Amino acid sequence: MANNTALPLVLLAEQFAKLPGIGMKSAQRLAYYVMGMTDEDVRAFADALIRAHETVRCCSECQNLTEGELCPICSDDLRDKGTICVVETPKDIAAFERTNEYKGVYHVLHGLISPLDGITPDKIRLKELLARIQKGGVEEVIMATNPTVEGEATAMYISKLLKPLGVRVTRLAFGLPIGGTLEYADEVTLFKALENRNEI
Repeated sequence: MANNTALPLVLLAEQFAKLPGIGMKSAQRLAYYVMGMTDEDVRAFADALIRAHETVRCCSECQNLTEGELCPICSDDLRDKGTICVVETPKDIAAFERTNEYKGVYHVLHGLISPLDGITPDKIRLKELLARIQKGGVEEVIMATNPTVEGEATAMYISKLLKPLGVRVTRLAFGLPIGGTLEYADEVTLFKALENRNEI
């Protein structure tokens, strides 16, 4: 921001710029937008930030974000507790829930193993997953990490840890999207589509 901009506005823009996907220009636009809000709206916005930060915590069972001890999914007796879908972030759960097809429960890792970034297995919610499985009753763990280098490495690492525990470990199938065209698919997507083909 220009040197003639009020310091509180500069500091506000710098805070917005810390958010993922927000560059300095977008941060400046957001800061100016906030300046145009009413005092009541600004207080409500600030209160919502503070309340969320103070009251939302990790579910003691699956590590999803929740207000209570257990999230609504873990406390639902109709969910299949014998199937755990392992995801990277809480927002991945929302994607699965939109399908209205998955009836199991989840486990949120809150990250992926990435030694180059200093993220080792002890820095993700892995010990909580192992504790759930050691309690018994889990038949299948679905690895639903993204098909990236880190996602694949994390899935393989967890798979090796779980196999000796007698749990079936599966991986999401990756391949061609519905409505996709072969001509425009990249080589890795086509390979995964071939590798994960099903009998019809």
